[in-house]
Amino acid sequence: MKTIIHRVDITKIDNNIINDAAKTIQEGGLVAFPTETVYGIGANALESNAVSKIYTAKGRPSDNPLIVHVSDKEDVKKYVKHIGDNAKKLMDEFWPGPLTLIFEKKDIIPDSITGGLSTVAIRIPSHNIAREIIRVANRPVAAPSANVSGRPSPTMAKHVISDLDGKIDMIIDGGDCEIGLESTVVDVTEKIPTILRPGGITRNMIEQVIGHITIDPAIKPSGEKLIPKSPGMKYRHYAPNADLIVVKGESKEVVEHINNLVIEKKKQGKKVGVIATNQTKDEYTCENIIVIGDRFNSEEIAANLFKVLREFDEIEVDNIYCEAFSNKDLGTATMNRLLKAAGNKIVDLR
Repeated sequence: MKTIIHRVDITKIDNNIINDAAKTIQEGGLVAFPTETVYGIGANALESNAVSKIYTAKGRPSDNPLIVHVSDKEDVKKYVKHIGDNAKKLMDEFWPGPLTLIFEKKDIIPDSITGGLSTVAIRIPSHNIAREIIRVANRPVAAPSANVSGRPSPTMAKHVISDLDGKIDMIIDGGDCEIGLESTVVDVTEKIPTILRPGGITRNMIEQVIGHITIDPAIKPSGEKLIPKSPGMKYRHYAPNADLIVVKGESKEVVEHINNLVIEKKKQGKKVGVIATNQTKDEYTCENIIVIGDRFNSEEIAANLFKVLREFDEIEVDNIYCEAFSNKDLGTATMNRLLKAAGNKIVDLR
């Protein structure tokens, strides 16, 4: 398959390209496009054959549910049985934006989207290119991250090209994604909503709108015997090719420990990389250091995480060591992704 690649300026969108992308989705094809979170790979969510192409292109397990993207809140009524008060408040406050809500689905949504569950995950992206493609296609669009399953999510078009060129019909290059982490997922089917995946909309932001919510225990490290209600809950995700270990503790001790690990691996003939912050970049003895940003700027850290992991893949290191970051607000989502990428391998020096 030859993949068509279009570059689109978000400040001056070419309607001809949008129309081509929308037509491709209408005809059962796959189109990768940018959202405010990460790049997604889109297909007609009402067409099982189209959805199956997503699983094939990504190498994604079929019991891992997909998120359905729509362009207008009114569209949600077509696909879900009930929209409760909490859901309405969250939709009004955070849509369009990086929040996915889980509802009881109507039969119009095929089981191939939901992994056989009775629920469906829905969101409205705020990215202009994504919303225009969905609006013009006039279809709900299933759009998981546009990467090979298990790899770091794509925040730049070149990441999508690296993973999926020749496997999908079209890639829309709309520049870098703003947030860099997938959406927050909230189950609103129960009286007390539950966060199933942390993201750019934090627990504190949600509780300011609807009051107390809970956190699904599956977010924490656990075994594989889970029934995933949301993408990212069950299988290993976001992993670089190298072995990644996170080190947690006071900054001075973390740097010292990582430097010792680097020396040890270099003696073994390994090529080693370190993910550092602006504050610590000059303290490491490693040759392959990539700065993720200011450790006190959680937005910058989040936006750069997947890009940094892919940069280490490009230079083909054997081992990566990374400082742990704040686990508050957006940092909760960053650490969730980082630990999944590391296979939950963490050294706690405290």
